[in-house]
Amino acid sequence: MKKRFLAGLFATLMAASMVACGGSDGGADTGAAPADGGEATEADGGDAAASGEKITVGFAQVGHESDWRTASTKSVQDAFSEANGYDLQFVDCDNDSKAQIDAVRQFVQNDVDYIVIDPIVSTGWDTVLTECEDAGIPVIVIDRTIEDSDKYISWVGSEFMNEGLASGAWLKAYAEAKGIDDLNVLVIEGSNGSSAQIGRTDGFKKYADEEGWTILDSQDGNFTQEGGQQVMESYCKSYAGKFNVVVCQNDNEAFGAMDAMKAAGVSYGVDGDVILISFDACKAGLEYVQSGDINADFMCYPLQGSYCADIIKAHESGETVAKETFMTEPWYVAEDILPSITYTNNAGEEVTEDLIVVTDAASQASY
Repeated sequence: MKKRFLAGLFATLMAASMVACGGSDGGADTGAAPADGGEATEADGGDAAASGEKITVGFAQVGHESDWRTASTKSVQDAFSEANGYDLQFVDCDNDSKAQIDAVRQFVQNDVDYIVIDPIVSTGWDTVLTECEDAGIPVIVIDRTIEDSDKYISWVGSEFMNEGLASGAWLKAYAEAKGIDDLNVLVIEGSNGSSAQIGRTDGFKKYADEEGWTILDSQDGNFTQEGGQQVMESYCKSYAGKFNVVVCQNDNEAFGAMDAMKAAGVSYGVDGDVILISFDACKAGLEYVQSGDINADFMCYPLQGSYCADIIKAHESGETVAKETFMTEPWYVAEDILPSITYTNNAGEEVTEDLIVVTDAASQASY
């Protein structure tokens, strides 16, 4: 870190020779470079908690719209606790992109050591990330991606396109196993413009286009239970008797869609008239998979806080950190009729991945 590095460097040079010239240039010219922070923390033990110096982290979170988001926030807060040697400045941006940009700019003004961002939308970031870079503050991006700038040291999250592709591969194989020839699909999307919404939409649509499925409608449920219920209520009126698949892009939307279908007298899940697909695989979601209300749930792993802390420790030690870290995520199903699915992932590789039938242990182990 540039602030702690300069202080440590100054003290070292004073003790050695009382000559403070020359060395400060080498310590301050790049600010955010890994070698700068690394040398300082090597000298003081490589750990802020051990040295008594706290690392200040600003975290601009999307909001609090879902079980997934709550788990994500807690993960970061736990990782960057005071006991672990951190001072965390947390802002819940309540799904307001302008508020998120403002929060990041405030972190820059506060001269934090690191910034963590879960971007609400994937574009509009280059200017503010340039400001972070100019201030010498390393940025870590989690969960959703940033498409119009690479001015961050690392991203940690999920391959959303693969989630969408896997859901399409599962539906294709499941329909064949059940002898269902005609698929008429309603989609409740996540927040428009988020990388999760884009990846899950595009991945599933690739299968729909290739297989000739009919996507009757696709609307934004904003990743909330209320949004899912409102969209599904409208669908039940507009497409009554015309649909047999509902895809919800997170569990909370699925919970709302279930309430709306139940109120409209539409059966869903195992042995129902509608196949229900969800994403996230939170504990409540997997309980509904286990009960047969949700047919399949594709996990998006939210506990990324410890990964961020590891990135900061490596950066402080002068190590090169990975630009991207993808979570390992399983796919959960309600019925033991398909052992696995095979599909071509977003990297162009053919993969075969196991399907996990949900048990008490699986649901209780989830977040």
